[in-house]
Amino acid sequence: MKIGVIDVGTNAAKLKIYEVKGEEISTLYQSRIPLRLGDDVFDNEYISGRKKKQFIHTIQAFYSTCLAFEVDKTRAVATSAMRIAKNANEIVDEIKSNTQLVLEVITGNEEANLIQEGFGLLQFDKNKPYLIIDVGGGSTEISIFENGEKIAAKSFELGAIRLLRNKESKTIWQELEAWLKDSIGSLTDILVFGTGGNINKVEKILSTSNNDTISLPKIKELHQSMLPLSFRERMKRFDLKADRADVIVPAMEIFIFILEKLQVNSISIPKIGLSDGIIVDSIKQNKN
Repeated sequence: MKIGVIDVGTNAAKLKIYEVKGEEISTLYQSRIPLRLGDDVFDNEYISGRKKKQFIHTIQAFYSTCLAFEVDKTRAVATSAMRIAKNANEIVDEIKSNTQLVLEVITGNEEANLIQEGFGLLQFDKNKPYLIIDVGGGSTEISIFENGEKIAAKSFELGAIRLLRNKESKTIWQELEAWLKDSIGSLTDILVFGTGGNINKVEKILSTSNNDTISLPKIKELHQSMLPLSFRERMKRFDLKADRADVIVPAMEIFIFILEKLQVNSISIPKIGLSDGIIVDSIKQNKN
């Protein structure tokens, strides 16, 4: 069985095509287009005509690729930017008219739940307390687990592009800190996981072994080394793409803040994301 997954985020739109054989899941193809929908919606809460055209062309290209791979099922979701956009319904209708695809605009909680589904692919002791942080362009989703059960989850309007454009609320950091304090309670020895393109890139820059765990001091050191550099200097020195070179610094600021408030000195980067959760959820739906 082949399944195509389209993930439209605030920074980029991504396509992954998976092949499922029994319990084995493999990636046949993946592509990424830096749409940067957040550039529009954080200014005026609308996706402009030019950006909408690019958006629809991207989805059409992804849909055609799925047809070329003869996928059995395609699922498309959109997150923070489309949650904000006042013309989201109009765009969803145009996409359906052009491709027959139904683009689901999912809530922050639905996004967190789908990312959680992807963690079913990982082997670790899920009875120990753990926390998942997903930092995107427009929002940050946090889920906390104890004895294998989710005990708290929240989506915060705090993301890399939102910070870059100074569009976060004045109280969001205090709200995040207060929620973490209330939700963590007496939990100790928490394993922290980070997901999202920015933290994946941070791990790639810092990692010198096959270990996917990176320390808070190393993240802070990288942040301080990138902070004074120009956009072009970051691209050259750290081998970053244009749409990553600006957002990676504010994304690190969010992770650093959360890790410091948790008093945790390291974070595991499993490279599990929304699309992985969608594929697991789609397989479950297909079995049902």
